This record gives sequence, structure tokens and C-alpha cells, in this order.
Amino acid sequence: MAARLVKRCACLLREATLLAPVVAPVGRLRLASVAHRTLTFSAICPSSHFPGPLSGLVEKEQLSAPCPEHQEVERLIEKATQPEELLELLSDSRCLQENHAALMLIQLSRLLSDKPEDRALLVQDARFQQLLHLVDSQISAVWHGTLVKLLRSLYALALPAACRELRSVEQEVRWRLRRLKYRQLAFLAESSATHMRESPELLAELLLHLERRWTEIDDGRTAVALMAKTGHLSEPLMNRLEDKCLELVERFGPDELRKVLVTLAAQNRRSVPLLRAVSYHLVQKPFPLTKGMLLDLAYAYGKLGFHQTQVLQRLAADLLPHVPSLTSGEVARGAKSFALLKWLSPPLFEALAQHVVDRAHTVTVPHLCNVLLAFAHLNFRPEREDKFFGLVHEKLGPKLRSLHPALQVDVVWALCVLQQVQGEALRAVLCPELHARFLGSESPKDQSTFQKLLHISATAQLEHPEYTGPLLPASDWAPRLLACDGKATPLQKELRDTLQGLLGSPSRGSFAVATQYVWVLGEALSALPWWWAQGSFCPGQGTNKGCHSFRGQTPTTDEAKQGVRQPCPTAEGRHWGHEAGQASRTSLQKSNHAPFKMLWH
Repeated sequence: MAARLVKRCACLLREATLLAPVVAPVGRLRLASVAHRTLTFSAICPSSHFPGPLSGLVEKEQLSAPCPEHQEVERLIEKATQPEELLELLSDSRCLQENHAALMLIQLSRLLSDKPEDRALLVQDARFQQLLHLVDSQISAVWHGTLVKLLRSLYALALPAACRELRSVEQEVRWRLRRLKYRQLAFLAESSATHMRESPELLAELLLHLERRWTEIDDGRTAVALMAKTGHLSEPLMNRLEDKCLELVERFGPDELRKVLVTLAAQNRRSVPLLRAVSYHLVQKPFPLTKGMLLDLAYAYGKLGFHQTQVLQRLAADLLPHVPSLTSGEVARGAKSFALLKWLSPPLFEALAQHVVDRAHTVTVPHLCNVLLAFAHLNFRPEREDKFFGLVHEKLGPKLRSLHPALQVDVVWALCVLQQVQGEALRAVLCPELHARFLGSESPKDQSTFQKLLHISATAQLEHPEYTGPLLPASDWAPRLLACDGKATPLQKELRDTLQGLLGSPSRGSFAVATQYVWVLGEALSALPWWWAQGSFCPGQGTNKGCHSFRGQTPTTDEAKQGVRQPCPTAEGRHWGHEAGQASRTSLQKSNHAPFKMLWH
């Protein structure tokens, strides 16, 4: 610290000497006396981190009466359009001030921002290395604002992480963090936080200062930018920024509100108070919302699962006039966002479906798949469904097998939900080569895909009698279906214990039976108990499962599929008496069908 203090005092005295010719004699004496007092005060108080009064006076004098030679150098740096023009300033015998070398590096990074090949050549230039050495030797005299921009420029020039000059600038920034204004800290975080992975100490201290001084934020732009750039790096800082946004939300315009929601959605932070505040201002203030803003807002609400009726009504109503100008990607994005919210606006979705039909030649297969899935999640079938689904079959039919396996299942499942599936699509996803990859997977996404395969198989059996196969083999899906059925409730356990006691033999009944239609039956009786033949007791009465009893006759296959409910004799039906019991025994004896079954599901 003592060496830095002496170096700082020498810098101030040199500045005073340079300014002396352009100041009046009286002013020169006054300036010298101020410099003497400042040097004495700094020597007495070496722990002071803030620049003395002379520093502010020198900067003020520089602005009012700068050195002509320094002003000429700054003008040349600002107007340079080629890196060579800046590097030539080093060879000229010009008087370069402390900030000039830093300004030259900043201008070099701007000129080479989109030229990575030139950046690599520049780093190897000897003059560039000389410039870095000059900045390193004068780093303590560089102004705060210039120092922050210098660090960003060095990161942009892609210097090696082990570069000594880069480490020196980072260390100088760490020493000055307390003296930087909050806006400078915010600029540093916004522009350089992603590059500070190699220097975690600097990043940690920067985040700590931002969190401790969060009350100094006085504008919405700073709060929103910090949320987007550094909020995911520090949980306490993100909490403070959310509080500050709640405080400043009344000043936010539509773009700030959009950025807040998109940032929350990107970080998957469902901050209900902030979402409510943003929703209130979106509803109450007549902001002009552009097409992009509407789509971003719909995406954010859908990603966070925040359902606000008035906001969704406004988004759907404002988006409807923009539908003709949407691209196929924007149509798919908007439909998917509203589908995530389970929000159906018939006029909007009719317009989206018509837009897809009218722009059939520009709609790509992935976008059409997303629109189809959105319609399936909302169970929406457009009025002109023949044209829409004709386009779907025309576009997706030949390319279905070339899609990703999970996407194939999603598309066919959506067609099953909308009752538009065809046999060829069923055969494409129910073939063993495709569904075998989802059987043994434990990932939640693959399990969801397998569940959709079960639904597709049930649809093929129940709604397409002409379909001949293939189907999902029971040996593959039955164990997993029973495993996914979950634990029995206390009421189910009590019911099963009672039935086991009444049946007397385990062979007369079974529990948790997986059917060929991929649902699980709670209980199934495989033999007719003696008390049932006498018609004196109905075990299914009063249970939460409901009794589907086929009493006195064997159910037909169609009745069993449709779950036909036959009359069940109860206390109010005692007039059936023993005649009913005799009839049921006679029917059972004469029946050539499989053993009589009574099902609860």
C-alpha cells in the first residue's frame, strides 16, 4: 500500500506540472499549494482508499483546460479505423498519458470485435505486447471508468488466462471495488461476468459487493440487466434484485417487464409476488405490445406455469391481429406457449390453423409437429379440420419414420387424441424396433414416452378394429404398468383383506390385474362364490371401486369392453330371491365361455 501511495502522489504531481503552463500564475500557486496539502494528508492517512481533493481538482482542470497534445492523442485514438493507426502512435514520439494506453486497447477491441483471425495476429504483434506492458506499468493511474472498460476489452481480445497483464488488471479491479460506483460494478458484471470463470475470487467479490450495495440501484435497467447476467450466479443477489424490481416495477416500461419475465423463465424462478406485480401492470396500463413482446410474454407465462386470466386474455386478443405476419416458427412457439398454460382461445387458434393451411409451402415438419402437439394438449380441432389434417398427413406421412423416435411417438399420440390417426402411423410406432428402446429406460422423459405408447396401443385395439398389429406385447409392458400403478390406499387394502377372507382361497381371485387395454383393475374374481349364487350378498356394494357385475349371464366381449353395468341385486331387490340364484347357476352351468368374472375398476 505504501508503494502504491507514493506512486499515486508522483502521478498527481506530474499532472500538476503538465497543467502548469496552461494555468494562470496565481492558479499555478494555488494548485501547487493544494497538491502539497493533499500529499501531506495522504502521508498522514495511508489507509484512505478514496482519492484526495487534488484528484478531483485535476480531473476538473483537465476537462476545462486539457493539454493540447493530450487532446490531439485522444482525438487520434477515437477516430482510428484500423489497428495499425493505433499501433503507430507508440512509435511516434508523442507524450502518452496514463489513460491513453488503456484507451488504445479499448479501441483495438472495438475494431476487432468481429474479426477473430485479426485478434489472433494482433496478440502476437510486438507493438501490442509493448502496449500491454505500458498499461501494466501505469495501471494504478488509470481512471475508474477506463479501468472497467479496459478489463472488458482484454477479455474481448481473448488474451490467455495466464497473461500477466490481464492478471494485473484483474487485481487492480479487486483493489478498487469499494471505490467504484454501483453503475460501474453493474457494467462490470454485465459485460465481464461470463469471462471471470478463470478468476473466481474477483467474481465472488464482485457478486458480494453487488449484493451488499443493492439499495444503490435507482433505475430499472440496471436491476433487469443484473438479473439476466448475474442472477443465476448468486441466490442472495437474485433475491435482492427481485425485491428491487418489486420496488421499481411501477416505473418499468413494456420492454423491462418483458425482460423480467423472460429472465425468470430462463432461470425457472417462479417468484409469485413479482409475477403478480408484473401481471397487474400489464393489465392496467395500455402498453403498446409488439409481436415479439407478446410471444415472449406468452412463453414466460407458459414456462413458469403462471395462469393469470386477464393477462392471457389480453395476450390472445393482442396477438390475433398479428397472426397474418407470423412466421411458421412464431406460430409454433405461440401455440406451444398457450398449450402449456392449458389456455384455449378459439379465435386465435382458428387463425393459427388457417395460417398453417395458407402457408403450407413454408411450414416445416418440426413446426407442424409443435402445432399438432399444442392442439392435442388443448383437445382443439379446427372447424376446417379436413384441410388441416389433410396437410398434416401429407407432410408427416412420408417423413414420420425419419423423425426422432420420441417425436414419432408424440406425433402419433397427438393424432390419437384428435382421433385422426391412421393404421400406417400406428404400425410405425408400435413396431418392436422402436418401442424396445423405451422399455428399460428409467429417465422421466422416456417413461412419459412409454406411457404414450401404452395409450396408442389401447387406441389401436379399442378404436381401430381393422388394425391387425403389431401391438405392445403384454410381457413387456405389464410389469412396468403394475409398478407404475402406485401403492394401494388404506381403503383398497381393507377391501382386499375383506375379499380374501370371503373368498377363502387365493385361486378364486386376484388383485392389481393388468388388462390388455393398458389399465390396471383393482380386483378380479375368477370363480363364482357360493354366496353369490344364492343371491344373498353383494360384495361390491358400498365400495369406492363400483361393482360391475354380470349377474345371471356371462358378459359378451363387447359388453366387457364397454363396461356395461348390469343390475346388481341389493336389499331393495329381494324380489329376485332364489329364482335369480337358480337362474344364475343354470346360466353358469350351460355357458361355454370362460369362467365367470366380476370386476371392480
